[in-house]
Amino acid sequence: KPKTIPEKQALAAVGQIKLMALYERLFSKFDKSVAQVLLTHEDLANRQRYINAKHTFQVLLESSIIPIVNENDTVAVEEMKFGDNDHLSALVATLLEADLLVILSDVEGVYDKDPRAYADARLIPLISEAKGLSQTIAGNSLSTVGTGGIVTKLGAAEKAALAGIPTVIASGMQSGVLGKVFAEEESCGTLILAEANRLTSRKHWIAYNLKTAGEIVVDQGAHDAVAQKGKSLLPSGLKEVRGAFGVGECVSCVDLEGREFARGLVNYSAQELNQIKGLHTSGIEKVLGYKAYDEVIHRDDLVVL
Repeated sequence: KPKTIPEKQALAAVGQIKLMALYERLFSKFDKSVAQVLLTHEDLANRQRYINAKHTFQVLLESSIIPIVNENDTVAVEEMKFGDNDHLSALVATLLEADLLVILSDVEGVYDKDPRAYADARLIPLISEAKGLSQTIAGNSLSTVGTGGIVTKLGAAEKAALAGIPTVIASGMQSGVLGKVFAEEESCGTLILAEANRLTSRKHWIAYNLKTAGEIVVDQGAHDAVAQKGKSLLPSGLKEVRGAFGVGECVSCVDLEGREFARGLVNYSAQELNQIKGLHTSGIEKVLGYKAYDEVIHRDDLVVL
């Protein structure tokens, strides 16, 4: 068994060839061609590479070629990994502006309680509100027994929902499951509806494609202005700056209890913010000698989670 990261990545390179050979053989029975698309987090975090990837997918699909997508484990570094294929599937679905995301699991769908522990557990056929669902599930008994990784699947469904994409979570062990998912007269798994108030493509990219480079702790007034009124974040509401980040990087906005409530692209570096935190906008130039922006994060670059 490989112990070092280079050994694991070398085996991934070998395995990718064998896996694609299997996919090619299986799809050839249906006269379908396949293509391998290996992505890293950086591919979707860099806006230009994100758009390039989108164009590549469009050409493949227009040519009736089925993309087989996976994380590029051969070159991905631990701190820049997607984390799981559920998360990756939601990001790719968003990239493609898909009509539907289907996640196949080892359970029939989402239950009201753990079906492996409770015989009376009931399948939930429809979930109309995806936002915050993964955190709700993580806080109850379902999370303690990894129900087919249901928490990560609900997290992926939430990301897709905020991009205007519904999700079906169903059992991959069930014969003909995809046909049942698309059959209007037959119910299969759990359908999670898209959010009515979807994020713009750019805001979704900020919220879910970028890794945060640091944290900004804000007071209650700043929290309410951003989370409830949709305002920009001003320096007067800053209480603490954590991490070393530069201008334009993505940071996490947390309240006084340490709960993340927003993410955004900063107009000032961590060093600059430490100098102007707590100040009114009029005091920025007096301290720094210049004023690039009035806002720490402009509302157009700020996403409430």
